Amino acid sequence: MPPLRHELTLETTAPIEILDLTDAVRTWVQASGVRDGLLTVLSPHTTARITLNERDPALQRDMVTFLERVASRDAHYEHNLHTVDDRANAHAHLLGLFMPASVSMPVVGGDFELGGWQSLFFVELDGPRRTRTVQLHLLVSA
Repeated sequence: MPPLRHELTLETTAPIEILDLTDAVRTWVQASGVRDGLLTVLSPHTTARITLNERDPALQRDMVTFLERVASRDAHYEHNLHTVDDRANAHAHLLGLFMPASVSMPVVGGDFELGGWQSLFFVELDGPRRTRTVQLHLLVSA
């Protein structure tokens, strides 16, 4: 069976935002009918990432605060002097160095496996953005 592909479309509303993808991705995987395989979730954006972490509102606020402190929007960055799309977003590119653009998870028994405290997140680093996409690729075991 060829790989299955799907794309999620998101809108972000904050400069740095953490969106939980777990339920949307789980719904697609379960609807695919695939029992066993490997799921890869990819952000095709250089200023947005995919990560696994704990879903807790207080922790998510801490994550945003931490990211704002690591690379301040207001610092001097050479990239901001020559922007590609009129966005002074060097800070977002630098923050992206600390997170993967994709994660892969096993699909077993029709669902992807996560640890007991893990959820799947899209991390916006250069918002708000009207349209962001997340690509899902599911390789099916023979």
